[in-house]
Amino acid sequence: MKKIAVFVDVQNIYYTTRDVFAKQFNYRMLWQELLAQGDIVTAKAYAIQRSDDQQHKFQKALKHIGFDVKLKPFIQRRDGSAKGDWDVGITIDIMETAPDVDCIILLSGDGDFDLLLRKVREKYGVTTEVYSVASLTAKSLIDAVDIHHKIEQSLLM
Repeated sequence: MKKIAVFVDVQNIYYTTRDVFAKQFNYRMLWQELLAQGDIVTAKAYAIQRSDDQQHKFQKALKHIGFDVKLKPFIQRRDGSAKGDWDVGITIDIMETAPDVDCIILLSGDGDFDLLLRKVREKYGVTTEVYSVASLTAKSLIDAVDIHHKIEQSLLM
């Protein structure tokens, strides 16, 4: 059975599905789709920690599905902007996981991950896949992976 590792850039998926479809992503439907393809040996969702009941419910739901939810504190800068970037954490976890799986699946449209996914495919021979909103996904990321899955209505709530 194919060993699958899943990594979710929660903020990216939340904002892109909201902006394009005005809907939320259906993580339970994704999980069922992936289980049909193989054994999910690791699944991590990277999010920003906020003191918000809706966020807590969402994180609890992700854990119930089977995700290991990794949280980073929400940082409000003096100028009003916010920071909460998981790119380095996602990269480290993918690099550490790649030797032990057959497939790396990333949910993000962030072009910063293109080099990472090329590297793990070349170095470890893993299949690389991305789930993202096509119109808000970097072309370099789509070009870097074996399979790009467009998030469409079937994966939305």
